[in-house]
Amino acid sequence: MATEENNAVVSDFISFLNASPTPFHARSESKKRLRSAGFEQLSEREVWNLEAGKKYFFTRNHSTIVAFAIGKKYVAGNGFYILGAHTDSPCLKLKPVSKVIKGGYLEVGVQTYGGGLWHTWFDRDLTVAGRVIIREEKEGSTSYSHRLVRIDEPIMRIPNLAIHLDRNVNDGFKANAQTQLLPILATSVKAELNKAVYENGSVESGKQSDGKKASDKADTINTKHHSLLLQLLASKLGCEPDNICDFELQACDTQPSIVAGAAKEFIFSGRLDNLCMSFCSLKALVDATSSHSSLEEEVGVRMVALFDHEECGSKSAQGAGSPVMLNALSRVTNSFSSNPKMLDKAIQRSFLVSADMAHALHPNYMDKQEDNHQPKLHGGLVIKHNANQCYATNAVTSFIFREIASKHNLPIQDFVVRNDMPCGSTIGPILASGMGIRTVDVGAPQLSMHSIREMCAAADVKYSYEHFKAFFQDFSQLDAKIAVDI
Repeated sequence: MATEENNAVVSDFISFLNASPTPFHARSESKKRLRSAGFEQLSEREVWNLEAGKKYFFTRNHSTIVAFAIGKKYVAGNGFYILGAHTDSPCLKLKPVSKVIKGGYLEVGVQTYGGGLWHTWFDRDLTVAGRVIIREEKEGSTSYSHRLVRIDEPIMRIPNLAIHLDRNVNDGFKANAQTQLLPILATSVKAELNKAVYENGSVESGKQSDGKKASDKADTINTKHHSLLLQLLASKLGCEPDNICDFELQACDTQPSIVAGAAKEFIFSGRLDNLCMSFCSLKALVDATSSHSSLEEEVGVRMVALFDHEECGSKSAQGAGSPVMLNALSRVTNSFSSNPKMLDKAIQRSFLVSADMAHALHPNYMDKQEDNHQPKLHGGLVIKHNANQCYATNAVTSFIFREIASKHNLPIQDFVVRNDMPCGSTIGPILASGMGIRTVDVGAPQLSMHSIREMCAAADVKYSYEHFKAFFQDFSQLDAKIAVDI
């Protein structure tokens, strides 16, 4: 691939990362890209009328998205070729009651989400982003809308304690997540001054107050969250603070994602796990179905599923542990046949690539990986193996994925965790066991996994995208040559 094209893929990825501070934003950005590529949005609440050769997508909870393109030669019972990834990353999420006042400071109560490297969140310039439920009054009727929000400037920080007050901190720093992991929003004095300005009607939104006490609804939410935070959100959303009914917000690093390193070979960013695999999967589907002839000879359904809540076990209505994937396969199959046996047939002809980032060899911790399984940056996708089925890869599924790499001259690596160390998990075993679908677990190598600021190689983004695109284009023909259950 030409260097210019490599740079285009990486540049596109950086744009995707910077547009996606939360799973809600990642889904929104994915939706925008799919629509631009000619995918038609479906609703799970409605009947689907699907056609061979067409492209579709649907969303659930504004944080999970499933997109698919139906081959021109597809018939009910044919397989689904799926790339599965997740949109969430470890982070700090605001509590339902986030207002905390201690020692003259306004702090924000947060919950730890997933298994983060929480010490990396100290001394970072933080903001908030997520979704907000807004009350709207129009012509005597009330309605409620779902809005995404992101405050761009840094508004919070979790400061470290001075070494003079903890001389042993460098012997092993471990923060108490309940008492020491609270971002500081403001001092109480400044907050009171700001409140007085707001009550006099001089807020950024330009909307004047009559000086009277706010409504009971405003009092309710103001008892749960700092008025200053609500004012910032309202100003960004163009509404009044008392029209904010509820929200799901998380703390976010304000430092943008960049291409970096002395040789410009790395990507420094938050949320590489797992927005890197989400982006590569989505771009592969879009580009593998972009031309008029892309689906002419395709007999199956090319699909991408980006789930929420992988970092906490996938057990939610929009996680990989829910029926969302099975429902999608069922509805597509049933759109072309009323025979209930066709779905079972389709699943046995299907294949899932579970794409989740992998641990690259760390030069300062060489003993953490065994000699024969040391994934390297710039080494291409990593096939993950585990005898105890923490990964769903087997000899057949790894062979298929490796053959695709061989055909396109793409690098490929293998990984197993040391026998004396615990193994991570992915959506692969959840979907493989829940649906009975053939699965391979793969991921691009990275360092600093689950840190607020991670790193990977720019070349591996290109390799991953190319490998996934080749999977969509080649799987039908390759699978026809493999005989296992006969």
